[in-house]
Amino acid sequence: MNPSARRRLNFVLGFALYFAAVWYLWYTPVIYPLKIFVVLLHEVSHAVALLATGGVVDHITLDPRQGGATLGAGGWPFVTLSAGYLGSLFFGALLVKGAQWRRMGSGTLLSLVGGAVLALTAIYVRNPFGLVFGVVFGASLVVSGRKLPAVWSRRLTMGLGLTSVLYAILDIKSDILDRPGLESDAHMLAELTGVPTVAWGVIWIGVAIVAAALLIRSAYRNA
Repeated sequence: MNPSARRRLNFVLGFALYFAAVWYLWYTPVIYPLKIFVVLLHEVSHAVALLATGGVVDHITLDPRQGGATLGAGGWPFVTLSAGYLGSLFFGALLVKGAQWRRMGSGTLLSLVGGAVLALTAIYVRNPFGLVFGVVFGASLVVSGRKLPAVWSRRLTMGLGLTSVLYAILDIKSDILDRPGLESDAHMLAELTGVPTVAWGVIWIGVAIVAAALLIRSAYRNA
């Protein structure tokens, strides 16, 4: 077997192992910090969209029940409401691609992600749970980036990205398609546009599934 085929085989086996582990441990404390991290990405995406469309961000809260909120004023509601699920998907894709980028050490990238979590927590997060999570999780990523061997730093970064992509899909299904009456981003967007909540859910989950498939295919080819 040539080296390229071996790397791709290792990628397939690694991805299968990752998916099986996440599936089995999804409702355990092992995966819980990763879920809250994705909630943070979701809320940060709202904040970025709010700032990009001329609004002002007041603060972000994170809920231990895997919820969150971004409070602010102004901006373009259509963009800010659409940014949450798709933004966490986008950031997850960036992490996956970053884990494969050879020009920057994987440990450096992981430390930068941890530093970003710490900075965002200090600037925007205000509730006690969110502050504690942001500091502990961000610091853990910084330390991991400095101490872990390069291969494990890369795998951890890849895991963060893949979990974010997977959770975005599952979150859209749970919050919108399974419970269309829930006060979700799609529900508020439906009130704003007149387009039904489920329609937004179908559009977003379609985008998320296609993006995830393209991302995994690209990762396989670049393995």
